Amino acid sequence: MRTQDGHVIFELADIARSARRGKNAAPISPLALEAVKRIDVLFDIERGMNGRSAEERLAVRQQRSIPVLANLEEWMRTERARLSRHAPVAKAMDYMLTRWEGFARFTTDGRICLSNNAAERAIRGLALGRKSWTFAGSDRGADRCAFMLTLITTARLNDIDPQAWLADVLARIADTPQTRLGDLLPWNWAARAERIRRAAA
Repeated sequence: MRTQDGHVIFELADIARSARRGKNAAPISPLALEAVKRIDVLFDIERGMNGRSAEERLAVRQQRSIPVLANLEEWMRTERARLSRHAPVAKAMDYMLTRWEGFARFTTDGRICLSNNAAERAIRGLALGRKSWTFAGSDRGADRCAFMLTLITTARLNDIDPQAWLADVLARIADTPQTRLGDLLPWNWAARAERIRRAAA
């Protein structure tokens, strides 16, 4: 549900958006509206687990989300079989059904979020500045830019000050054995920094 076809199912069920567009709006699809209602049940379950551990989320998902997901898939496959392949909602259903395994992966791993909102927020700045990235100078420069932005964003996602982390890593990396480079990754670095802080306290 992350590309143009994937978003169609939500657009076809968006009554408020349709009202804003007036005569130019696509008609509201009852099937898309029903699909969104069923998907919203999954999000309601997720909202009730905010702040819980991955293990707790997985247990709830296996108990409550899997039956909802199974019913959604069965309903969608049944309804899709009745539609023309040219129908806009059919294309959206095809998009979901051909990627069903990926969509359902959150029910087998409690660490996975049902939505990709966090990732989209993390890259919003990059998307807004995409015209600037064309001035990286060369393909090599663009690769370096992407590498550095990935490091900075990874640090932020782990609640680490990117400047402090990079300064420490750059000072230590030359003397770090290759087998211990993993210690410099943000999540491992943060744990080490916390141990040092406690020892100094």
